[in-house]
Amino acid sequence: MAEVVKMPKMSDTMTEGVLAKWHKKVGDKVKSGDVLAEVETDKATMDFESYQDGTLLYIGIEEGTAVPVDAVIAVIGKEGEDYKAALASEAPQPPKGGASDSSSEPSKENQPAPAPPSGGGGGNIPATVIRMPALSDTMTEGVINKWNFKVGDKVKSDDSLADVETDKATMEVVGYEEGTLLYIGPKEGEAAPVNGIIAIVGKEGTDITPLLNDAPATPSTEAAPMATADKAPAAVAAPAEKPAVADDSRVKASPLARKIAKDKGIDLNDVKGSAEGGRIIKKDIEDYKPGAAKPAAAAAEGTAPAAKPDVVLPTFTGEERFTEKPVSQMRKAISRRLGESLFTAPHFYVTMSIDMDQAIAARNKINEVAPVKISFNDFVLKACAVALRQHPSINSSYQGDKIRFNEHIHIGVAVAIEDGLLVPVIKFADNKSFSHLSTEVKEFAQKAKAKKLQPNEMEGSTFTISNLGMFGVDEFTAIINTPNACILAVSGIQAVPVVKNGAVVPGNVMKVTLSADHRVVDGAGAAAFLQTLKSLLEEPVRLLI
Repeated sequence: MAEVVKMPKMSDTMTEGVLAKWHKKVGDKVKSGDVLAEVETDKATMDFESYQDGTLLYIGIEEGTAVPVDAVIAVIGKEGEDYKAALASEAPQPPKGGASDSSSEPSKENQPAPAPPSGGGGGNIPATVIRMPALSDTMTEGVINKWNFKVGDKVKSDDSLADVETDKATMEVVGYEEGTLLYIGPKEGEAAPVNGIIAIVGKEGTDITPLLNDAPATPSTEAAPMATADKAPAAVAAPAEKPAVADDSRVKASPLARKIAKDKGIDLNDVKGSAEGGRIIKKDIEDYKPGAAKPAAAAAEGTAPAAKPDVVLPTFTGEERFTEKPVSQMRKAISRRLGESLFTAPHFYVTMSIDMDQAIAARNKINEVAPVKISFNDFVLKACAVALRQHPSINSSYQGDKIRFNEHIHIGVAVAIEDGLLVPVIKFADNKSFSHLSTEVKEFAQKAKAKKLQPNEMEGSTFTISNLGMFGVDEFTAIINTPNACILAVSGIQAVPVVKNGAVVPGNVMKVTLSADHRVVDGAGAAAFLQTLKSLLEEPVRLLI
């Protein structure tokens, strides 16, 4: 009996998938485990394997077409079997892109489904459109960092066409097509939206004009405004070539006097007019001697009482300058996500001081025998993992109509890099030793700075830590990393006087601030979590129990 094949859900955030490439055609024999197609999800391009044995009777989705999860994309059954009954029982919605359906002509039933480029209107043009893939769950556009080929080059299906800068890392885009690179859309440094055309690969000499006419060409639409902008500076710059003189446009002077003064470089403000109303005429310009006007004015005022000379301040000149650069994909994602968090989740903050004397002593002892150096951040990470087990409301998230209480503990650790912030996730942190945590954090930090973190290494956090202690920060607050309910801001350890047993003695104090989503966590719950965290760090032996 024929069985339908549906679009699988390949990630927790996937709502639809794009058929990047079919590996089988109608009439091919398939076995369980064979790769039917490559599916582009919201995070990566993945192989989609068959779970049935039989013959591929029907392909309902063209390459490059996006369809929702659980939509019918193919039918597998016995050779020659009527698959229309299976399609009818599923009552499929027509897929985007207008692929073949159950009403296809009989003459086409056993033929491979045509795969024109997804740019639309391609017909039987022997060329394939390469689109900007969604390389992360938050990516909306990508910047072409570098093209590895130029128009006219021969490319293979596994060649990396370009390096694309996403909001999280710089990753390779593979064309999955063999042929000649016929077209390159965005230039290096330009952005293209997800699913926008970035290149076309096909048979050499193919006319690709219909493919480009049927799809919005983002790079070319910007060409006209840029050309106009190039001309504007020239128009503005032309007057600037004239010598700069003081503004004498308001001085009364005859046109001839103005022309002579301009030719001689005389400032009309320094010339005294002899005509009616002090108007300057030709004779005044011809009789003008530089430096003569000021003494004459001084002589006219000779009868005035002598006054103290004004204090003359030196004149300082400078140039106002600034530099602008495009906002990176990472900075756009940070702006969007943290803006949504701060203005959607009602934040409140609870701060507590922790005596770190015992933690300092314990760290020194541990580092005498530990295979790797343990940091104070590792202590905070371990203490948070243990405390979260006792306070499940802190390890939760707001889901709109419900609250999810996570039973696993995945802690995100904010890592600052040159042009942004990444949050790798330490999974099942409560089950790991100090050495394990320290090694994993260091590896993630190195990969983050090299922009080598994979999307799965930055997903699934249930709680986040942001530590600025290494910068000597006294205290700060952090914005919640959604969908987490809380984030802990960790400051530096300060040597301050403290009161112990009624006496003022030197002490080492670290302040921590918990930012909490008030939709999920109340003030008492946040304070109780910090009390537990404080007791664990002030008596670190409890972390080993």
